[in-house]
Amino acid sequence: MKIDHLVVNIDPHFQEDTDFINQVHHTGLPYEPKWGKGTKGFKVSNIWIGDEYFELVRIKSKDGGGWIPQWTAKYNEGHRGLIGFCLEVNDMQAVYQALRQKEVQITEPQPLKFRWFFNLLSRTMPWKNAYIQELEGIPFQFFLQQLNDEKTKEYMQKYMVPNSKEKNINGISEVIIYGSLTEKDKQLIMKLFDHATEQEGKIMIPLEKQSIIFIQAEQHSIEVILDCSNEEFHKKQLSFNNVLIRNN
Repeated sequence: MKIDHLVVNIDPHFQEDTDFINQVHHTGLPYEPKWGKGTKGFKVSNIWIGDEYFELVRIKSKDGGGWIPQWTAKYNEGHRGLIGFCLEVNDMQAVYQALRQKEVQITEPQPLKFRWFFNLLSRTMPWKNAYIQELEGIPFQFFLQQLNDEKTKEYMQKYMVPNSKEKNINGISEVIIYGSLTEKDKQLIMKLFDHATEQEGKIMIPLEKQSIIFIQAEQHSIEVILDCSNEEFHKKQLSFNNVLIRNN
């Protein structure tokens, strides 16, 4: 299991404002907001960081034009910031069954599909997602993803351009989540991550080459630490909504 990408709800100016686009570039991150998938109902812009990325989402119509219904509803209700935290897994069905046995509410793995051109055309993405029950105290949810096969992964990596690794910003190394978890949230996290430990208001989740940390706090925010070996961009950071991205 590894951190794959973070889905963030944004307002239109984060895809249109030249000053913000320049701020992203100033940190060493590539950002071409006009690129990326979308329909008449939603627009996604990607920030590619090695094998990980941010998916910045703007909803353009009430129905979302094929975007994930529950996330569309939350966007229309005013939610901005992290909405989906994607974890890549190697064996979706095994993880799905294991979580079901732990009584975790999780949707059956299904490919992401969306329709466009007056609902006459449809597209099925070459991966499966399974969505885990929402957290109570913090407004986002984890979900699992597995690409169909290794060829699909190689194919998708060709489209992860421009990529920050060209400037030696190599990937997401750590995600720190501040907020007020409920006891039910903590139980869910412990079921989802076998190696999670809790100590002094923190939940530490070590992954193979990454980590996730929950820190108890009154105000919810996200800090994403990037693996940066370029002195020019070392310690530079970008902030939008409740998300802080920092090169380390």
